Amino acid sequence: MQTMKIGNNEIVLLGTAMPPELPEGSHVMTATIELPPGDPGTPPHRHSGPVFGYLLEGEMIFELEGEPERVIKAGEAFWEPGGDVIHYRSANNLSDRVTKFLVVMVCAPGQEMLVLVSPEELEQRKNRRSNRPN
Repeated sequence: MQTMKIGNNEIVLLGTAMPPELPEGSHVMTATIELPPGDPGTPPHRHSGPVFGYLLEGEMIFELEGEPERVIKAGEAFWEPGGDVIHYRSANNLSDRVTKFLVVMVCAPGQEMLVLVSPEELEQRKNRRSNRPN
């Protein structure tokens, strides 16, 4: 993390990303998502545009296609590019506490913000998934 001062304000940079150019007609949604203790999260899916997130409380197991799963903790930022990349997991890593995060999602024009991936497509793309811990 990087900290900078602008006037009397301290700004803490949590992360940076270079999303693709946004097509005209895109819209942005901001939401909080709360996962009950041990919740597995949304089944494998993809987003029509990039998603930027910040974990407010708890811990989340996060896995994108082509990347190993990792645990994101409160105070950490994350992002995913959207488009063709499958988002496999965003599960609550804690069995005794709620996990809550904030997301800013860019939605492509005329497309759904979130689309579940079929079992057939998961099978076809299984070679793109990183090895997972046992």
